[in-house]
Amino acid sequence: MVSKQGTSRFRLMKVAAGVAAALLSVSATAEELRLITWGGYAPDDVVAQFEEETGIDVKVTLSNNEDMISKLRATGGAGFDLAQPSQDRIVGVQRQFNIYRPIDYSKVDAARVQPSMMKATKEATALDGKSYGVPAVWGTSGLIVNGEVEDTVKDYTDLCDPAVAGRVSYRLKRPTLIGFAFAMGEDPFAAYNDEQKYQSILAKVEKKLIDCKGNVKTYWTGGDQLLALLRSGEIKAAMAWDAGGWKLNAENPAISFVAPTSGALGWIDTFALPRRGENEDAAYKWINFVMQPEIAAKITNQSGNFTAAKGADEFVTAELRDAYRQSFNEDALNNIKWYPPVPPGLEAMEGQVLDRVQAAN
Repeated sequence: MVSKQGTSRFRLMKVAAGVAAALLSVSATAEELRLITWGGYAPDDVVAQFEEETGIDVKVTLSNNEDMISKLRATGGAGFDLAQPSQDRIVGVQRQFNIYRPIDYSKVDAARVQPSMMKATKEATALDGKSYGVPAVWGTSGLIVNGEVEDTVKDYTDLCDPAVAGRVSYRLKRPTLIGFAFAMGEDPFAAYNDEQKYQSILAKVEKKLIDCKGNVKTYWTGGDQLLALLRSGEIKAAMAWDAGGWKLNAENPAISFVAPTSGALGWIDTFALPRRGENEDAAYKWINFVMQPEIAAKITNQSGNFTAAKGADEFVTAELRDAYRQSFNEDALNNIKWYPPVPPGLEAMEGQVLDRVQAAN
């Protein structure tokens, strides 16, 4: 005959065993994706939907290029499962610090991604026969134009047309040098590894920008300053970024962002795999999840920038969708000049040119 004490002990053992089994089950099945990314690229509702559909917890760390590099360099590529550096900040960093692992493109649903952007990112992140990035979020520099001068200003060098004298603005920064070079029939990116050729291109652009100084109302230095100038009508055309143009278009349909005939200048923030990440499968699941058009649209609505997902413009806010389609048809998308990695020494050359333009009478 079993005593009450023995029965009680047996029940306690069963309960303890059940609790232990439950804890082991949770421990065995719980997954976590540690994502280091930019603000707006992992909205709360997107994270919640991913967690619900996959059972994978997402830990988001907000960052920027310099911070990502610093954190991953300090740990030798550990601490995160997925990062989002810009595509021109991968090869040099990888060559120097070895903090990423190559992408297995067979695990990426490429059918969901804009082909031109996938091609550009593979090329820009290639090192020793392997590539390290998948395109995620992109943006461009081009022209913001008031309808009054839209027939005149269709490319960067049109900002120097006498018809818009005193009513234009651009920055004295490297994108202006690059944009003007393309508009003058040169290919500065193709000359990146030929210092003598690149210097000759810069010399032509320098002369053009000095000759153009009389057309410039002011060289803008801050986004708010530029938007105010365009709102007030003090300037009618500017070299600037797409999201700023779309914001103005929502306020005043007479102002729009225009992809220049020589091509908008494009940047891409990527998906990259830290070398010592612990959950690669979850990283690929996140990449394929956010490349769904409906999900990608939520990221665009949050960040103001479009993603590389095909068809996502169908699902963004109507104002943003219409402004985007006005700026970019398929030809304009395929004509975007994507920034490649910058070789050492080029930015110093460019800085000297910009200083001389600034100082010229």
